[in-house]
Amino acid sequence: MRKALRWLLSLVVLIGTVSAAGAATAAQPHTQPQAADTATTDIKDRLLAIPGMSLIEEKPYPGYRYFVLSYTQPVDHRHPSKGTFKQRLTVLHKDTARPSVFFTSGYNVSTTPRRSEPTQIIDGNQISMEYRFFTPSRPDPADWSKLDIWQAASDQHRIFKALKPIYGKKWLATGGSKGGMTATYYERFYPRDMDGVVAYVAPNDVVNKEDSAYDRFFETVGPKECREALQAVEREALVRREPLEKLYADYLAANKLTVKTVGTRDKAFEATVLDTAWGFWQYSLEKDCADVPAAAKVSDQELFDYIDSISGWSAYSDQSLATYTPYYYQAGTQLGAPTIQQPHLKGLTRYGYQPPRNFVPRDIPMRFDSSAMRDVDSWVRHNANRMLFVYGQNDPWGAEPFRPGKGTHDSYVVTAPGANHGANVAGLVPDEKAKATADILAWAGVASATVLSDPAKAKPLAARDAKLDRQEAREGLRP
Repeated sequence: MRKALRWLLSLVVLIGTVSAAGAATAAQPHTQPQAADTATTDIKDRLLAIPGMSLIEEKPYPGYRYFVLSYTQPVDHRHPSKGTFKQRLTVLHKDTARPSVFFTSGYNVSTTPRRSEPTQIIDGNQISMEYRFFTPSRPDPADWSKLDIWQAASDQHRIFKALKPIYGKKWLATGGSKGGMTATYYERFYPRDMDGVVAYVAPNDVVNKEDSAYDRFFETVGPKECREALQAVEREALVRREPLEKLYADYLAANKLTVKTVGTRDKAFEATVLDTAWGFWQYSLEKDCADVPAAAKVSDQELFDYIDSISGWSAYSDQSLATYTPYYYQAGTQLGAPTIQQPHLKGLTRYGYQPPRNFVPRDIPMRFDSSAMRDVDSWVRHNANRMLFVYGQNDPWGAEPFRPGKGTHDSYVVTAPGANHGANVAGLVPDEKAKATADILAWAGVASATVLSDPAKAKPLAARDAKLDRQEAREGLRP
């Protein structure tokens, strides 16, 4: 099975509806069972006692209770009386006496039990939130102007306030890529909620029109021979545009895919080709350079298949883009998106690196707010407190990282050597791995006296579980 499918996000779409009763519960205060009853009340009953909380399903997992839940949220946290929607979340329950990790991918929530790295390190509970406007956590009708980083952070804040009476120990926020961005934005707007933040591979596109850092990245990443081989693949695919587009047309027809959002098959074809080098370094390692074909010597089908294994020919179909419309909307209104120059394709490209506007249906209005990322970046530089940013050396999304300044407290950046977009604490050099692990334990309030005196002794408190600790995969080259 091609590599792109290994990164396919497992989406279980469960339909959530907004009812009149839900609207009534949105403004009600959070209430919990009486204190005398909490020690004996089942955790499911305690969760469902929260106004606006309902159970979708409970799934068994050894050593945990795992709940898929729905929570009534205001569409607009500034005007909570103006409608509600149902937002999915999951709770991986260990023990109310343990600390908790608030995880978000920034996309759909997985309904399969998963444990983030910080959750394993502290041996705690994990609450995972589906980002607003990702199906089914989308208001109906959808007012897209209410999809912004403050509204999403307010979703997270409200869930935290609802669950804190149950999970009273310390909390950490975490997430990878767009999830790492989400954890950072949450900390910016609600800095008193969490006791620490672990943000993985989080892009920080402060000035959307200035993307030279990405160009410098692609000029130096990995071995020169590998860079040149990937450039040759992209160039050869555009030289052979006509026969490869015929294969693309057959692929779309065979898979019943359309490309109306992008506009034309030619634009979708080129966008996929131009993603090849980016996709390689996002998801592959230097050892995979051996698999890059000699572009001029392979057949059309072999070239087509290799690009499919890296970029995925379905990526810019309407069916794939529909899942990620909320991301592209945010990229084109607040988050920013990289544009790379690719001089090796001069004279061969017709559209260049295309903007997010091309990947969002035209009936959804978009206007870019250039102040949003500058505000977050400035806040991190001057106010970060107990924030850890983890990047991969060979991950293109790390070309523009967050950088806590000198005036911040207990906050820093680490880079895993040779790592891609899956970089984590476990992949750091020994000294940095030990310090990061010790800090995570300390922020969660579970570091032993031994670890506090000697961070080199720090280790995850929970044994690794091959199923529970498997990274969630995602299709395409989004952060």
